[in-house]
Amino acid sequence: MAKRILVTGGTGRLGRALVPRLLDAGHDVRVLTRGRREPAAHRWVTGDLRSGGGLVGAAAEADVIIHLATTNGRGDVAATDNLIEAAKAAGSPHLVYVSIVGIENVALGYYRAKLACERLVERSGLPWTILRATQFHDLIAAMCEVQRLLPVVLMPSKVRFQPIDVTEVADQLVAFAAGPAANRVPDIGGPEVREAADLARRYLLAIGRRRPVWTVPLPGKAIRDYRAGHHITPSRAAGQITFDDFLAGDRAHGRSR
Repeated sequence: MAKRILVTGGTGRLGRALVPRLLDAGHDVRVLTRGRREPAAHRWVTGDLRSGGGLVGAAAEADVIIHLATTNGRGDVAATDNLIEAAKAAGSPHLVYVSIVGIENVALGYYRAKLACERLVERSGLPWTILRATQFHDLIAAMCEVQRLLPVVLMPSKVRFQPIDVTEVADQLVAFAAGPAANRVPDIGGPEVREAADLARRYLLAIGRRRPVWTVPLPGKAIRDYRAGHHITPSRAAGQITFDDFLAGDRAHGRSR
């Protein structure tokens, strides 16, 4: 059955993959924006997560709200609280929140903010679903691309990642949006767990750059938590698109670069 769905963060990495899939599934999709936007296949609705302004109107008549918007932790908790209060004032929509694997066990400020947002969702009184995923392929590529002017690519030593493709996370969200609230659903991760340095070498090979990759023994509790593997979930390798597939822009999986 088609539903009226509001998406926050609809222009972000995951949102760009999700919105077309929701439309293809026949849903009435609205994407939250702070300012005016050009017409699109979906409807733009205006509201400000930081101040709460306009959110009640944006959430009006929504059957489902999929909350993807993030400020890398700086304003996530306040934004999520504002969204929840607006959703409650507008009705009782199903709130779907996307989070990150292992956030309670990794000492990063961003992860602490995501965990606090989860707690707000759980205590909101709204029907809710929380999906945790591992890092996206795009993030690993960005870690390498940001170093494009350096003579070497530096990656943390003894750290592994289990990257997943945003399209596969988006597919999961489409399924959750169509169904009843499921609360905390099983975590999902990519199909492979690989050393950070190995992923960097594959990235350089794919883009045709000749650079050495150096592993660096970074200090700090967060890195120790990463080395311990708290951010990966090998038993929940639900994804099928590998990092190599992502780099190749495998059209069979709907990717292009």
